[in-house]
Amino acid sequence: MSERIQIDKGPKGYRFFKRLFDITFSLIALLLLSPLILILALIIPVTSKGSPFFRDIRVGRGYKIIGVFKFRTMVSDAQKHPEKYLNEAQMKQWKEERKVDNDPRLTKFGRFLRKTSIDEIPQFLNILFGSMSFAGPRPITEFELEKHFTDEEKTLLLSCRPGLIGVWAVNGRSDVSFESGERQKLELSYLEKRSLWFDLKILFKTIPAVLGRKGAE
Repeated sequence: MSERIQIDKGPKGYRFFKRLFDITFSLIALLLLSPLILILALIIPVTSKGSPFFRDIRVGRGYKIIGVFKFRTMVSDAQKHPEKYLNEAQMKQWKEERKVDNDPRLTKFGRFLRKTSIDEIPQFLNILFGSMSFAGPRPITEFELEKHFTDEEKTLLLSCRPGLIGVWAVNGRSDVSFESGERQKLELSYLEKRSLWFDLKILFKTIPAVLGRKGAE
């Protein structure tokens, strides 16, 4: 692990307005989406026993471990007991990649939530509380960080808050993998280009990408 992580690189004015936008945007989004959040919080436990929410452990700015909020899309014990649902080949993939193609642990309603990216709505809470930002590299697991990034790349990647939307998210998502090396390039490219205008550009690209379900699993 890299212990010396510089945080908040970039002009102070940009950091101030970015955080101001994050707070304003997340508050407005949570207010407008509150009826949908309530409805989904009631539907999910009916379609699959368990809490409607899931806290995904990721690595945030400065190597701080954060809990990323999502609507639950899998069976409630999917993380604790994957062996109950995965065959031998799937368990091998899960241990090596921390993901499974056509994961049988996904619920039917959960597949819909993922396809539409609705499962990520609770992340507006992360943005409001400051563990995430509106735009930035997507939150990454420690496994992915250690396997796919050099120490220098880790330092750069973790110098800012992870984002709800980012360059990778609007350029294919699951169609662009770590294994090919393309996802690393896309995630790191944000740090080179970031500005308020670039963040807004990502926003306008995200809308058609989500509506078109580009690269969504």
